[in-house]
Amino acid sequence: MSDVQAVGAKPAAAPSSAVDLSAAYRGSNIEHVLDELEGELVGLAPVKRRIREIAALLLIARLREEQGLTTEKPTLHMSFTGRPGTGKTTVALQMAKILQQLGYVRKGHLVVATRDDLVGQYVGHTAPKTKEVIKRAMGGVLFIDEAYYLYRPENERDYGQEAIEMLLQSMENQREDLVVILAGYKERMDTFFQSNPGFHSRVGHHLDFPDYTLEELMAIAELMVRKQHYEFDGDSRAAFREYLVLRMRQPHFANARSVRNALDRIKLRQANRLIARGGMVSRDDLARLDAVDVRASRVFESGTDEAGDE
Repeated sequence: MSDVQAVGAKPAAAPSSAVDLSAAYRGSNIEHVLDELEGELVGLAPVKRRIREIAALLLIARLREEQGLTTEKPTLHMSFTGRPGTGKTTVALQMAKILQQLGYVRKGHLVVATRDDLVGQYVGHTAPKTKEVIKRAMGGVLFIDEAYYLYRPENERDYGQEAIEMLLQSMENQREDLVVILAGYKERMDTFFQSNPGFHSRVGHHLDFPDYTLEELMAIAELMVRKQHYEFDGDSRAAFREYLVLRMRQPHFANARSVRNALDRIKLRQANRLIARGGMVSRDDLARLDAVDVRASRVFESGTDEAGDE
């Protein structure tokens, strides 16, 4: 048989090397980060599932690159939408860790910023402020909360547009070492993206954070109480459940944030009750939150918001 390949014959395929996905997954340490996320946050099943899917995509993309398979770098910029207290910042922190473990950013830290951190109040003030925030975020994730406040079309002399242009430039030119997460209420973020198509075209992942249910909020409260070495008894637990039912109907309810604020006020009342009583107190007394500490809230009396719940 001739050494010359027959006309029309297919060239021999390049030898392939197998990749142990299980070993690669374990070696990336992202499972530990995902377990942390699962342990820290109650509920949010759709969000947790999406984070796992993104982590899987990024791991496979890295393995493809190692195998010499031509691929575009995955789009990493994200949008987190939802009401306050739904875990957006916590998920962003864990996302930064995942990106660092997989080699997509160097440091894996999270820098949280708002309009006030980026936009100046006079000519020449915005550029240095925005540059400084971007500089601090390099190698990690820049989380811009309530990003729609950057854009104020009703004010022609507003300096937010300058910050937007600088952010867009960094998202494009420095995407090898900077990931931007834009966050805020879903309806306002939708309007913001419509008004700023440059952002929308650079954001590859949109995650919507649902409000917590009553049962999930009770589980969050129990977790917070245990972590701080307090405890409910049967009566105080029932009272706090009633509190949540009333509080969830009010404006400015901020999910887990409102739960934390409410518990802070309950602890304040417990401390003052114990001091007013005086005398000897047991370890159980110091740990237990009583129903009277819960029911002293103005929410039970008038249905109004409590201070500090914004």
